[in-house]
Amino acid sequence: MERLRGWPAWVAVWALIVLTATGCTSSGGHDGSLHQALPTYGSYDINAAPSADLRAGGTLTVPITQMVTQFNFNHVDGALDDVWTIDTMTEPRLFTRDAEGVPRIVTDYLTSATVSTAGGHQVVTYRLNPKARWSDGRALGWRDFAAQWHAVGGGDDRYLVADPSGYDRIADVGQGAGAHEVRVTFRQPYADWRRLFTPLFPAAAYDSPQHFDSDWQGRLPVTAGPFRLASVDRTAQTLTLVPDTAWWGTRPRLDRIVFRVLDPDAALQAFLNGEVDVVNAATSEAYAQLAKAKDTDIRIGSAWDEVHITLNGASGPLADRAVRNALQQAVDRPALAQVAASGLPVKVPLLGNHFFMTNQPGYADDSGLYGRFDLAAAERALDRAGWRSQGEGRPRVKDGRPLTLRLVLSEGTNRLGEDLAQLVQQMLARAGVRVDIEKVPATAYGPQYLDKGNFDLAIFRFTGLTYPSSAYAVYRRPAGGQVFENYGRVGSAQVDKLLGQAVGTLDERTARRLYDEADAEIWRLGHDIELYQRPQLLAVRKGLANYGVPGLGDIDFAKVGWER
Repeated sequence: MERLRGWPAWVAVWALIVLTATGCTSSGGHDGSLHQALPTYGSYDINAAPSADLRAGGTLTVPITQMVTQFNFNHVDGALDDVWTIDTMTEPRLFTRDAEGVPRIVTDYLTSATVSTAGGHQVVTYRLNPKARWSDGRALGWRDFAAQWHAVGGGDDRYLVADPSGYDRIADVGQGAGAHEVRVTFRQPYADWRRLFTPLFPAAAYDSPQHFDSDWQGRLPVTAGPFRLASVDRTAQTLTLVPDTAWWGTRPRLDRIVFRVLDPDAALQAFLNGEVDVVNAATSEAYAQLAKAKDTDIRIGSAWDEVHITLNGASGPLADRAVRNALQQAVDRPALAQVAASGLPVKVPLLGNHFFMTNQPGYADDSGLYGRFDLAAAERALDRAGWRSQGEGRPRVKDGRPLTLRLVLSEGTNRLGEDLAQLVQQMLARAGVRVDIEKVPATAYGPQYLDKGNFDLAIFRFTGLTYPSSAYAVYRRPAGGQVFENYGRVGSAQVDKLLGQAVGTLDERTARRLYDEADAEIWRLGHDIELYQRPQLLAVRKGLANYGVPGLGDIDFAKVGWER
């Protein structure tokens, strides 16, 4: 599945499954020649067109990997890519990102947002659009901001939050000069303040731990967006959104958007059969069938999208950093990237950084020896850690226990994800590490396995972390009952200190230096095995406009429609 951590939380992608709304092609298409350079920073491919020139009406059908059960994106069980997409269509999105990841005000909700200093504190003043109202008739106001701050950043463990970053630096939220002005005062500076309160959620469904959890299970209790949730059909496994007649902004072009639960193979066939209008094309099997399919555009662009192997350091053999470091060197990352690139028209570069993509300003390879494939070094490290070789084909042993690890894989994983898991299994076997692959239901993969640390190895993706501070929750040490997004429970005081400084540093050059220092320490800790930057290739039905791969930005579904 995908874990989404692009804005407030994880845009992560559980276990390499299909990305439903991120891939693209221009109207000109692509020639299919293999292994061209990865698209440059900020490139996008959405068949952009003035929405007024598009046909009014029509349906867009999009595959998703699992049924949404928790619609609260800030909840630990709701921080998924599909939930992010739905919430930003139905709840206030104060800022939207352009193709280069730069946030821009959404004037349907804000007339301005300014930063000042008062008493030595950073203060953000939001001026709300007076037309903006919740579906229960209330105007958006400071109490909605305050409830979200208390729930997400208040430190109350009864709120099961995915990522408190930024919210936990706020000192106060109050009314400004009038009912439509909100003042947010920070006790510590926060550079990426624009990522907060997007989406903004209603105080009526956020003002208690019970509301924060149960009010969003299977439904959207209060909305304020261009779309509303019309139906949840658990038999047909579909979610249907339609334009909200109370919407005060420009009316969406589409009559409805249907999200349909399909596994990767079924989604591919459904697209070829004309049953869905978009499908992932970023695997060799899918691209081979889709590149020349009838009425199909392949849209290609550059996004924040990484694939990695999380290492669970909470217990078992991987609690020893030396063993985690050995695994880093025993995995042949270039070979895995080569498999991922097979048959695709773009390169799949290795990643040496946890915060920046290879074609993004700020990127530096901080991996050092921990990112270098060296089987002999891995074997020596395991020897020193007390894991004794028992001969080829047999797992190492320490204190009578074999070196056996569980790689937990979602049943929603596509064929590429399965291939990668099997290759990792074979690579680690050469070092004397036995890996048992365990497939689990897609709906349980997050809440029952990742969230609870019920695994040794897990392959999945984080996507959309264009704000580097978005990744703070992935690498910070768990506290109390909160794991945040650090599923492997690997961290250190040094990483926390460096990231705490980085997210509060307003000078971009200094912040990047701090992120680099933290990144080098994350590699040294053996937090994970960073693999590669995933290319964005999406097959879409010809004639679909303003949809595809938006670079480092966001899709505006109100502008999506069909050409006349």
